[in-house]
Amino acid sequence: QLKLELLEALGLDQTFVIEFDRELASLSAEAFATEVVAKGLGASHVVVGHDFSYGKGRSGTTAELALLGKMLGFGVDVVAPVGAGGTTFSSSRIREQLRQGETQQAAEQLGYWWRVRGRVSEGAGRGTGLGFPTINLPLAPGQDVRHGIYAMRVSHGGQRQHAAGYVGARPTFGAGEPVLEAYLLDFAGDLYGQEVEVEFIAFLRPDAIFASADALAEQMREDCDRARAVLTKLDADDPMRRFPLARALAHAPAT
Repeated sequence: QLKLELLEALGLDQTFVIEFDRELASLSAEAFATEVVAKGLGASHVVVGHDFSYGKGRSGTTAELALLGKMLGFGVDVVAPVGAGGTTFSSSRIREQLRQGETQQAAEQLGYWWRVRGRVSEGAGRGTGLGFPTINLPLAPGQDVRHGIYAMRVSHGGQRQHAAGYVGARPTFGAGEPVLEAYLLDFAGDLYGQEVEVEFIAFLRPDAIFASADALAEQMREDCDRARAVLTKLDADDPMRRFPLARALAHAPAT
């Protein structure tokens, strides 16, 4: 759903989502171009990235697609690599940056702050006991980010709140599966069951084990202060606002 909204924000009028099943995966490159692109979509012109591949075993190349297009009646444009500072932007590089906690570097490639969306679930209640009630979100497969503390923004019901967030397995309490927890600064309310969107703004520190709950609570107060400082500065000068997609996602007028 989020990807569809990103495409809509870029101005696309229509999007077709094709399920990648066994039948589609078994098509040869020629069959994919014929049955899916030419007949199924009725395409008159196709635009693909420089490293686009298709067909069984990803055997189809952009050069082959251009030749097939001439035979099947559609044109082909191949977009050259996009990058900055001698580095080519790519999804694999973005994923690696997120695994390293390099949120701004990833955002510079995406054109917006990386984010996850989900419905707030019931947690263990430890944050409330420590004086920091958090919202809890399940992490979907592929949402692989560095464990630790982040400055975040949480959007819900048309509002956007500053937050100090955590991704990890809560080693102080001997927990297991990684979770996403966020403490909304200067907010009082119950978001249980509501859908929220969480933007990862800045990595503050790695995950750690604390000797006691009191020691953890003291560190959390420091984390909240650091998150507040980062996010207050961001409100005054958000580097992502220079990107059209980030402005569209924030429902802000272009400048």
